[in-house]
Amino acid sequence: MKYPLIAFLFCFVGIKGFTQKSKSSIEITNPDQSTVWTIPQEVSLEWTTQNIGPEKSIRFFLVRNEMVVQELGSFKNNGRADGISLAKNIGSGNQYQVVGIELFPDDKYSIAKFVTPFFSISNKASDERKKKHEQAQETKREPTRKEKREMRRKQRDKKEKIETISSNTVKETQKTKNALRDEFEGRKISYTKELSFDSENITIKIWDHGRQDGDIVSIYLNGSPVVSKHYLTYYKREFKVKLNPNKSNDLFLYAHNLGDAPPNTVSVEISDGSKSENLILNSDLQSCEAVMISVNK
Repeated sequence: MKYPLIAFLFCFVGIKGFTQKSKSSIEITNPDQSTVWTIPQEVSLEWTTQNIGPEKSIRFFLVRNEMVVQELGSFKNNGRADGISLAKNIGSGNQYQVVGIELFPDDKYSIAKFVTPFFSISNKASDERKKKHEQAQETKREPTRKEKREMRRKQRDKKEKIETISSNTVKETQKTKNALRDEFEGRKISYTKELSFDSENITIKIWDHGRQDGDIVSIYLNGSPVVSKHYLTYYKREFKVKLNPNKSNDLFLYAHNLGDAPPNTVSVEISDGSKSENLILNSDLQSCEAVMISVNK
């Protein structure tokens, strides 16, 4: 790692004022725009940093369309990491990027991070599976007239059944208005608080509570994701959602890993523009904490 000579001398004699003003930075030099990673071959990472000591660590993620595809690992800041294995289910494409993030920064309000240009990944096994699936779809025979009539009849019966169920569901809405979700994907849901707002349109902000330790989380509202596989930092991630005004809405935290200091802990701020609520949610690989949110009528 190269430093300007004056900065090096200042650090050597222990003058802290200068180093505190110097921002840390990361630049990933491999992969670059011309890179093609081939699965199942192992891959390497190369990077340079400024104002990040060799005892520090850098965490790297493989992303596609702003979604985390694979956590590549955390490595000491020595500028290179070899022997990284990619997941075998990653598909071929040219819209991949690597994100590098400084771990445990000295200045939590100035975290070094870097995103590479788009590069390509080739996975022949995945391509073959896709090709076989497409061929199977093409060889499906056209159904006979009798089969088409039977299919239409089943569709009508299914539609009538759905309409009947929907009608019964509407009648039971008030009875089940405050029903709690017991679990999600095998994880127990624990409710910590009940909130109410005057507007059904709310803003939610999330950020890492306490030490930044590599937590990856999703936030679900009524069982649907509003943010997926988000890497928590001290910076606040903001998103807007619309509540169902006719029932209590459940908002819960889902952990995709445990970070370096389990459980995953997230600071949450919920606001409708005139009222704001702050809370902390915890989650691990067996349970999720949640809140119930209703709209005042």
